[in-house]
Amino acid sequence: MNAETPQAAELNLPQAFLLLATNDKDGTPEVPVYARAVLAELDLIGAIGLQGKRVRATGTAPQTDFQHELELIRGKSRPHTPKRWVSMLEGRAAVQRVYEGMAALGIVEHVGEKHVGLFRSVRYPEKDHAPEAALLKKIQAALSGAPADPGASDATATDAGGLDAGTPDAGAPAPAKPDAAKPDARTTALIALLQAAGLLGKLVPAADKVRASTLAKDYWPSHAVEDELRMIRLAEEEEPGI
Repeated sequence: MNAETPQAAELNLPQAFLLLATNDKDGTPEVPVYARAVLAELDLIGAIGLQGKRVRATGTAPQTDFQHELELIRGKSRPHTPKRWVSMLEGRAAVQRVYEGMAALGIVEHVGEKHVGLFRSVRYPEKDHAPEAALLKKIQAALSGAPADPGASDATATDAGGLDAGTPDAGAPAPAKPDAAKPDARTTALIALLQAAGLLGKLVPAADKVRASTLAKDYWPSHAVEDELRMIRLAEEEEPGI
């Protein structure tokens, strides 16, 4: 990773989600759920929130790469549901803007392909695997409950009772198993989005499905993902000739 490439924690949610949802080799997204990650990012920074069943902008105005989307939400006199905002915010141009941002950072590569006539498609295969690897490492740690610092648990066990963990006092009760480490809000949001999109099991086959579902069940942007994908599947099933 070069000095200009951001660490995983510095990627916004649309970048992180799109990076994980894109095929590393051919550079095409596997799930069309970009707008859900935008809602999640705006929710994470406190710019929007769910009031009842409607999305509303808050009184704060944090700096965000998605100011355009925030102003659209803020400017509506009648608030919409997450599902409605997903359909309004989804678009090829918006997705390409996120890809181009990652291309400028050297994470993915802009590759154009000419097709028949004037049609042209653009792909973004992976160029630097380090950011994605860092994201996957954080996700695996969050789902396993492992501490961010592998040596932290051993040090804690030694310091807690002044004894080495490998030589416990024979007359003392076994130390309680530490609670699973609680992931940070950004990692939790990313896990919830990936779980709702059906990508988590593919990216992390050994993931604790119960823990992942627990993290995702009360997160409203992930519900918008599930609703939209359900509608896409229904439309595909009803399409003649499929």
